[in-house]
Amino acid sequence: MNILILKRSYAVSKCLTRLGRPSNNLSSGIVGLANVGKSTFFQAITDSKLGNPANYPFATIEPEEAKVIVPSKRLDHLQKLYLSSKKIPAVLTIYDIAGLTRGASKGEGLGNKFLNDIRHVDGIFQVVRGFSKVEVTHIEGYVDPTRDLSIVQDELVLKDLEFLEGIREKLERKMSKTAKSSSEYKAMSTEIELLNSLEEHMYEGKKIAHFKSDWTKDEVGILNKHNFLTAKPTMILLNVSPKDYLLQANDYVKDVSGWINENSPGDKLILFSAEFETIYNQFAAVNDFVGLDKYCRSLVEGAGSKFSVRSCLPELIVEMRKSLGLISFFTCGPLEARQWTLREGSLAPQAAGVIHTDLEKTFISANILKFADLKDMAPPLKESQLKAQALVKRGGKLYAMEDGDVVLFKAAKGNSR
Repeated sequence: MNILILKRSYAVSKCLTRLGRPSNNLSSGIVGLANVGKSTFFQAITDSKLGNPANYPFATIEPEEAKVIVPSKRLDHLQKLYLSSKKIPAVLTIYDIAGLTRGASKGEGLGNKFLNDIRHVDGIFQVVRGFSKVEVTHIEGYVDPTRDLSIVQDELVLKDLEFLEGIREKLERKMSKTAKSSSEYKAMSTEIELLNSLEEHMYEGKKIAHFKSDWTKDEVGILNKHNFLTAKPTMILLNVSPKDYLLQANDYVKDVSGWINENSPGDKLILFSAEFETIYNQFAAVNDFVGLDKYCRSLVEGAGSKFSVRSCLPELIVEMRKSLGLISFFTCGPLEARQWTLREGSLAPQAAGVIHTDLEKTFISANILKFADLKDMAPPLKESQLKAQALVKRGGKLYAMEDGDVVLFKAAKGNSR
């Protein structure tokens, strides 16, 4: 048992070197050039009228905020299995941020404000236009996704370089007044050394997130403190026509994939259509999936290819949570089945604290079930069956929570959840 705990503790230390705020409440922002479909995407993913998808640049000024439900088939199954009266899903906070433009890092098009808005989110949905529609103005004059990707990345990198220079100047001034033999001086020297290496990397037009994959705990602490724009995980969303989305084919995919491999390796590319998602929501709102199927068939008629009528929005939400290093655990009973959000690598007491701070302070142990052991079971769930199969595991204070854990926390003073 002790060996198992040691192994888990080591695994936790590795997980905690991920870039980004060590929080369970992380957010994402929709970023891209003006007029590429960001607000239309925001309205679709939130199924709301928030945002301003107008056909002119900078229709959005102040960022809109909304919370979207994290889709979970596991939660659906657990509600049925436990005969829970209700289910409570997890949510993800998303912001619709105004469009960038060339020169944003120098203040063009209210660029400083928009870049500052990006600084406050943890992950980025970067929307790039891959559809040709004459009536929708393109701020650069014509559609060219790789050019647009380069513009956005250049502006983020340039702003980070400017920010980095200011940080370094402050550190150097402080170091000049600090004894060289002190631990504070050595810490600042180490920080400057890292900043200098990052500067060389960014001079090549690369993002901080791709400087290395094996960050140390000290490096993560430095970068999280400064909240650089290009240290945030990014998903590239190629916004295409409804027809291209249904056929999963687009003239720009190859070029965009090549650009990502060369300039932003590791970023995930997803083909989606903000226009299709809007139409999908309209049909789904009245439960008219027959009408949706007819609409889709009219778009691809004569294409000679099979297509799947589905929304990709659930995939986008789930993938963003993964990129942010968030996992899910569940608490279940007759009253409710609930999905909770937790930072990957967190220990059992920290998970208990997500439910209530008192549970973390008075934590004793956790009874843990693995969803994999429950997924093929049929209701009603019998506790005697679980015990007979030795499926209930006991987790102590050093137990590292895993995605899909179904948990009952036990705490002092008779508290449990």
